[in-house]
Amino acid sequence: MDAELSTLPAHRQELFRARVQRWLPDLLDGLAPLYPDPQAVADRLLTAAARAFAARDDELHALDLRRSLAPDWFQRPDVVGYAAYAERFAGGDLAAVAQRAGYLQDLGVSYLHLMPVLTPGPPPNDGGYAVADYSSIRPDLGTMADLTALTRELRGRGISLCLDLVLNHVAREHTWAREARAGDPVKRAYFHVYPDRTGPDAWEATLPEVFPDLAPGNFTWDDDLDGWVWTTFNDYQWDVDWANPDVFCEYADVVLDLANHGVEVLRLDAIAFTWKRLGTNCQNQPEVHALTQALRTVARIACPALLFKAEAIVGPRDLVGYLGTGEHWGKVSDLAYHNGLMVQVWSMLAARDAVLASRALQTLPVPPASTAWITYVRCHDDIGWAIDDGDAAAVGISGYEHRRFLTDWYAGTFPGSWARGLVFGENAATGDRRISGTAASLAGLGAWDPQAAARVLLAHAVVFGFGGIPVLWSGDELGLLDDPHWAEEPGHEGDNRWAHRPRLTWDRDGRPVPGSPAIAAGIAALARARVTLPQLHASVAARVLDPRDPAVLLVARPHPLGTVLGAYNVAPGPRHVPLDVLREVGLDPAAVVDHLTGAAPRIAEDAVQLAPYQAVWLR
Repeated sequence: MDAELSTLPAHRQELFRARVQRWLPDLLDGLAPLYPDPQAVADRLLTAAARAFAARDDELHALDLRRSLAPDWFQRPDVVGYAAYAERFAGGDLAAVAQRAGYLQDLGVSYLHLMPVLTPGPPPNDGGYAVADYSSIRPDLGTMADLTALTRELRGRGISLCLDLVLNHVAREHTWAREARAGDPVKRAYFHVYPDRTGPDAWEATLPEVFPDLAPGNFTWDDDLDGWVWTTFNDYQWDVDWANPDVFCEYADVVLDLANHGVEVLRLDAIAFTWKRLGTNCQNQPEVHALTQALRTVARIACPALLFKAEAIVGPRDLVGYLGTGEHWGKVSDLAYHNGLMVQVWSMLAARDAVLASRALQTLPVPPASTAWITYVRCHDDIGWAIDDGDAAAVGISGYEHRRFLTDWYAGTFPGSWARGLVFGENAATGDRRISGTAASLAGLGAWDPQAAARVLLAHAVVFGFGGIPVLWSGDELGLLDDPHWAEEPGHEGDNRWAHRPRLTWDRDGRPVPGSPAIAAGIAALARARVTLPQLHASVAARVLDPRDPAVLLVARPHPLGTVLGAYNVAPGPRHVPLDVLREVGLDPAAVVDHLTGAAPRIAEDAVQLAPYQAVWLR
């Protein structure tokens, strides 16, 4: 470590050593459950951190300082996110994204997540999530120099760039895998390899299948390896062995390198699968949180402006662990996807009922106040119906039947459905089915339903008003429908998730062409309204109230400046909020204002009256 710091000015050396003193205990605590000699691994990691710190650009050191002085920067209500595929959003490479950054800035976006841009293996490559090289950019998108230029342009506009870091697996073509196939025993030990079916069969006894129709089983025979290699997701994605400290150190170098190119958020893809334990489903193991804590601590030492975001699409009860619970409280990821909120939004709209959602959201533990949820209506992936059987039973319904209903509804096969989604990942053995589709298609715009736009705006009002960082999925802010030509692109024909990844069309003025002007205007207004509500700071926990009207979700945001009450009518007809609900949360019905309109709500019959699919933020 000393050698790496020796050329730095004294104040920089002092700063680095102060960070090590502050964070070394957390680093060792994270490594201790993973490796027999945590101090030896820590020494390797501190050397890597010192090397990255010494190479870090002055502008990024300044960013580290600003972030350290304002550690809640990502929790503030003026933070709005956007997620997209670079080429589908901008119609070109990373330089084209930079040219479109003005649109994002005007929309109020300060966090941009670009889908996989690192070099993947050849098709099929799971949409880029089979990474062949963590140190280069896809040739069609540019170079690492282009990445640095993009982050600098975005940073100048107040926008932080988020990129994917796939932690669980690499492409079969990755250097580690190629060297393992060539007979290198060191690289072979980076993977889970078995000479016969004895080991795989023992693991398979308790392992679920992630993509049973596309990639059945969890192990693949490889002739070059002369063995069975663990492949949770697809036969071309090889799971790495995090029990090997060499793997940890390799990924630490990747994290530090991306941070030094100006990346400010890393989305930790498939993080729930990283640690394997025989006799379990190999998801959500305790070591996952320990290794994330250790990896995050390395970043805190070298590049504290970097945030970690956990891509943990897991059961509702397991979500909070990725932000930190118990001994890992506040020490794991800074951000995590609130998958449960997204699922409940669509459940409410289909069922026209907020009772199940209220119950499910009430039972989630409160996350650490130093973290934030990522809230969203849609993302690049399909929707899996993470409806907890216990929550369903508590409100008198069957979880299995409700999940089946939701798929039928959003596939458009249930009588009276306005949705036009696509069934994805059907498992004949378990009955599990998931759904693809843009927000507009799922909400009925493709069926010409007159209330479709109102549903889209209501859904976004829920996630914008819940706290955390609301993230728009590219095209949803414009009301775009599913791409009717999704199957025509080579490699996409077997994956209907490409239907809800449409390409944006830009007009001569450099503005994207909306599918629904009403949706585009409404979501832009939501972003503007959110900025001025301190009650939406992510450190303030959302308090979901018991519904008085079963079709109205009630979410209170208590704050020293006064509570804001979000009320969301998920029904196609008028509903109401009794005035005693307002009084209970400290609001004066005679003085209350709807923050979304700036006007007083309509009050009649001792209740706030809500129009079909209306959202109000009462303050």
